[in-house]
Amino acid sequence: MKKKVQITDLTELADYFWEIPISFRKDMRVPARVLASRSILDDIIEDRSLNQLVNVSALPGIQKSSLVMPDVHEGYGFPIGGVAATLYPEGVISPGGIGYDINCGVRLLISELEYEDVKNKMEELSKEMYAQIPSGMGKGGQITLSKDQMDQVLTQGAEWAVENGYGKKEDLEFMESHGKLPDADPSLVSDFAKKRGTSQLGTIGSGNHFVEVDYVEAIFNAEIAEAYNLKKGQMVVLIHTGSRGLGHQIATDYIRIMMNAMPKYNIELPDRELACVPFNSEEGQQYYKAMCAAANYAWCNREVISWEARMAWKNVFGKTGGELKLLYDVAHNIAKIEDHVIGTKKQKVIVHRKGATRAFGPEFEELPEAYKNVGQPVIIPGSMGTCSYVLAGTAKSRDLTFGSCCHGAGRRLSRRAAKRQVNAPTLKEELRERGIYVEAGSFKGIAEEAPIAYKDVNAVVETIQNSGVAKKVAKLRPVAVVKG
Repeated sequence: MKKKVQITDLTELADYFWEIPISFRKDMRVPARVLASRSILDDIIEDRSLNQLVNVSALPGIQKSSLVMPDVHEGYGFPIGGVAATLYPEGVISPGGIGYDINCGVRLLISELEYEDVKNKMEELSKEMYAQIPSGMGKGGQITLSKDQMDQVLTQGAEWAVENGYGKKEDLEFMESHGKLPDADPSLVSDFAKKRGTSQLGTIGSGNHFVEVDYVEAIFNAEIAEAYNLKKGQMVVLIHTGSRGLGHQIATDYIRIMMNAMPKYNIELPDRELACVPFNSEEGQQYYKAMCAAANYAWCNREVISWEARMAWKNVFGKTGGELKLLYDVAHNIAKIEDHVIGTKKQKVIVHRKGATRAFGPEFEELPEAYKNVGQPVIIPGSMGTCSYVLAGTAKSRDLTFGSCCHGAGRRLSRRAAKRQVNAPTLKEELRERGIYVEAGSFKGIAEEAPIAYKDVNAVVETIQNSGVAKKVAKLRPVAVVKG
């Protein structure tokens, strides 16, 4: 039995940056590093996430270090909040380093309205959002895709939504990878995976996915907020979901394939959940191209949900509501081929981000013109009873974390534990009394996603800010929430 990581096994490299040295276990190829304050570290040490981080450091071809963010908690194979870069093209790709919900991600829509002018309409808005945006386990939406349409979505991503009247062309500029990965190959996605996704476009699903109406409670960086067009008191809409059943099935299919293929490549791992193959192998290329297809589905999904949110907005506010414009859309369960400096040399690597958000600084060539001087927007949801944040990535993130930061508050209670501790009807009423209107398909979903189930997002974001990985820009306060 492998020994559990203890606080005494970590060395403090710098403020908020810790290392489990390569000497901790003989199969480690690189150190394992943790971005956390001391108080957050004390919480992290309680579960298996740091042991999972050490396991990740044993992956063939891994570069520099395995990493976790301050919102880390244990997951399948990789910890959630994990980052690992493997050498391109012969390093491995691991579905466990991306997650079952491929391209789960977030986007933020910004409005022209101020909360003080419309706060008496929040209950009506929450009900209209719930009516327009399908949510819940296995729930289908307004669109049923034919076989050809499914292949188009998997190839075109968010462009499909725009071309078919479910989105805005100007949104594409404000999406990671412009809402499409070009390497997608629908022929490598199983018929069963496609079947699961046929009626789920434009739906948020269940679990921790949501659509949330917030207002900007505070601005921390006036210059960046101005570039992002964010103002104190402004109404915004936060959307969090991914590739639904299609992405889950792709992960399931390829984890099975990789488990069977590993002996062929003489790959031995400390945990079978890290199943992987060389990126340039037949199986590696097949998975990567299928993953890109799922990522495209997810970007299309969030674009269609935005269309539904815009419809609800118009139904409640009419012409006075103005437009909902996309601030940014960013993934937090994905693998990307990127250039990073390893030692003194620029290298191509396959960056796995699982529950971690890309956070590139002003130098990043993909950024929209409006954000070129301030860095990439990073959107960090909290919980439905607390707050969320908008951050801006920095150049320093490339040096420290392969251009990555946290993706949310991070769970501290399992779903089962949350259900045991939370009375959902009481919680819903308490939130209502605080001016937060929650609409959900079941009380089970509310209990599982209760604020006490999550870490303190303020402490997580402070850690990110103080480490220099990203800068705080704005704080968002929820007023209407749609859950699965």
